Amino acid sequence: MIDPFLDERPVKAKTTHELGQDLSALSIDELQERIEHLKSEITRLEAEITRKQAVKSAAADIFKAR
Repeated sequence: MIDPFLDERPVKAKTTHELGQDLSALSIDELQERIEHLKSEITRLEAEITRKQAVKSAAADIFKAR
């Protein structure tokens, strides 16, 4: 028999932030938490840019006309 109180729907992962999202229902603490999350994501993105620039520079040095 199927349990009528058991919800077997998959649990959807909570999105921490969506660009353009309505922010009016969020508390100050929630907004600050999102800012910290976004700041850490910006740091991660900047680190990846730096890494890719280093790879690109190294490749350019290898293929320079001699």
